[in-house]
Amino acid sequence: MAATLLALVACASQPRLAIAQQKNLDQEFQSAVAQYEAGHYPESAAQLEKLLPQLPQSFEIHELLGLVYAAQSLNDKAHDHLEKAVRLKPNSASAHTNLGNNLLHLGKSDLAEAQFKKAVALEPNSYDANHNLGELYARANKLPEAIPHLERAQHANPSAYDNGYDLALAYLLSNRLAAARQLIQTLLKQKDAAELHNLLAEVEEKSGNFVAAVKEFQTAAYMDPSESNIFDWGSELLLHRTLEPAIEVFRQGADRYPNSPRMAIGLGMAYYSLGKYDDAVKSLLSAADLAPSDPRGYPFLSRAFDSSPSQAEEVITRFRRYSELQPNNGQAVFYYAMSLWKGKRAEDPNLDLTQIEALLKKAIALTPNLAEAHQQLGNLYSDQRKYAESIPEYLKARELNPDLADVHYRLAQSYVRTGEKDLAQQELQVYQQLRAQHLSDLEKQRAEIRQFVYSEKQGNEAKQ
Repeated sequence: MAATLLALVACASQPRLAIAQQKNLDQEFQSAVAQYEAGHYPESAAQLEKLLPQLPQSFEIHELLGLVYAAQSLNDKAHDHLEKAVRLKPNSASAHTNLGNNLLHLGKSDLAEAQFKKAVALEPNSYDANHNLGELYARANKLPEAIPHLERAQHANPSAYDNGYDLALAYLLSNRLAAARQLIQTLLKQKDAAELHNLLAEVEEKSGNFVAAVKEFQTAAYMDPSESNIFDWGSELLLHRTLEPAIEVFRQGADRYPNSPRMAIGLGMAYYSLGKYDDAVKSLLSAADLAPSDPRGYPFLSRAFDSSPSQAEEVITRFRRYSELQPNNGQAVFYYAMSLWKGKRAEDPNLDLTQIEALLKKAIALTPNLAEAHQQLGNLYSDQRKYAESIPEYLKARELNPDLADVHYRLAQSYVRTGEKDLAQQELQVYQQLRAQHLSDLEKQRAEIRQFVYSEKQGNEAKQ
C-alpha cells in the first residue's frame, strides 16, 4: 500500500500544481497508509476523506478508503469506494478481490463470486484470487469447484496455513483421504496445532484406522482441551465401544464444561452402553435440564429409562416439560406418554390408562407418520384385550415402517385372538425373517450413537 500520489497529482487537470503541494499531498496519503497499517482506522479515514475532494479520481485513495471502512465493518460505505476503485482500474486483480470480499460481507455471494472470477482471470496464479474463490466454493459445499483453486493457491504459497487447512478439509470431505493425510502432515511440520491433529483424526477415522484416530483426537484434546476436542475424543472411544475410557473422557469433559448438553449426553450414552443404566439416566436428566428444548438427548433417556425405572418421577417431569415446550411436536408427546406408562406401571398397578391413550392419540394427530406411536397404541389396546382395536394400529405401524419386527409379532398375537390364524401365521413368518435379517441390538445402538455423533459434529461445524 506504499503507493505514491505524485504521478496522479501531476496530471492534466492540474498542470501547474506546485512541486511542494504535490509532495504535501503525497505525504498526507502516506500518513493515511501508516495509520491504516497501525490499525488507527478512524484517523486514516479522516485523512483520506480530506484528500478525496482534491483527487476524486484517485484509484489509490478509493481503494484504501474502502479497506479502511471495511476494517471497521462499515461495509456499505466501503462498498462505494471499492466499487469505484474497480471502475477506475478494471485490470487490477486486487481491486476485484477486495470488492469480492466486501460483497461477501454484504451477503451477496453471487456478485462476490463474479469479482473473484475476474481476479483469477486477470492473475491466474495469484494466491489471493485463487484462495478467495476456492474458499467461497468450499463454504457453499461446491468441493469439485473449490479444490482446483485451493490447490493453485497452495502451489503459489505453500506456507499459507489457512489455505492449507481449507484444502485438507476439502480433501477429507471429498474422500481424498491420502491427499488429506499427506497435506496435514506437511502442515504439522509448519505448525503443530490442535486443530490439525483433530482433522488428521477425522481422516484416520474415515480411513478405518481407529487406533490412529484415537491417538490424534487425544493429542488434540491435550493440546487444546476445548469442549469440541474433548467431545470428539470421547465420541471416538464410544463409537468403537472402548467404554471405560469413553466414560472417563466424557466425565472429565462434563466436569470441565458443566453447561455442555452434548457432553452430558455423551456420558449418558457411554454409561448406557456399559449397562450402567442408573448413571445413564442421571446424566441424561442433566442434559435435559441444560437444554430442555434440545431433542437430541430424549431418545437415549427414553431408552435408558426402559432399563432403569427407579427415577420415574424425575424422568416423567422432564418429558412432561419437553412436551409442554414443544406442544406441536408429536415425538415429544409420545415420549411423555411412554414415560407415564412405564413409570406408573412400575409403581401403580391401578393406573388409569385413559391419559396414556389420549396422549398417544394426540401424538399421532400431531405426527401421523410416527410408527412407534401407532405401535404403542396397539400395544395399549392389546394389553387391555381390545384385540380388534389393536389390529388397525399395528397395520398402520407396519405400513409406516415394515421393518419393526415387534409390530409383526404383536399383530400375529392379535390375529390369533380374533381367530384369524392364517394371517397370524403370515405375520409370524415375517417376524422370524426380520429377526434373522435385522441388526443386533448392539449394532442398532452403535448406529444411533454414530448418527448422534456425526450430526452433532456437523451442527457444530455449521456454527463456526
